[in-house]
Amino acid sequence: MGRLTTHVLDTARGMPAAGMRIELLRGTGLQAVHQKTLAANADGRTEAPLLEGNEMAADTWQIVFHVGEYFRGLGHPDAGRFLDDVPVVFVIDEPGARYHVPLLVSPWSYSTYKGS
Repeated sequence: MGRLTTHVLDTARGMPAAGMRIELLRGTGLQAVHQKTLAANADGRTEAPLLEGNEMAADTWQIVFHVGEYFRGLGHPDAGRFLDDVPVVFVIDEPGARYHVPLLVSPWSYSTYKGS
């Protein structure tokens, strides 16, 4: 059964980005349709997969990580000075497969990859 998961790590503090708001959208640009809003738990993961089973569909998707909001909530002096919302746009071409989209983030940089 296919599923989409994420994991957010705060590399500035060396720990999970607990509480970060995460949005899932289907499509891109003006045609993007909001699917759900979740928050990272204490481990930096969502409590449930972003998509699972019949929700998985071959299409272009995006996960928007609200990085500036997260760092402002921590009182970080550089919050929002460079990164604010970080959209990760990707394609699901095998709905039966497992997709994991992690984000490593600080107020100044981020990286992502297709995890397992």
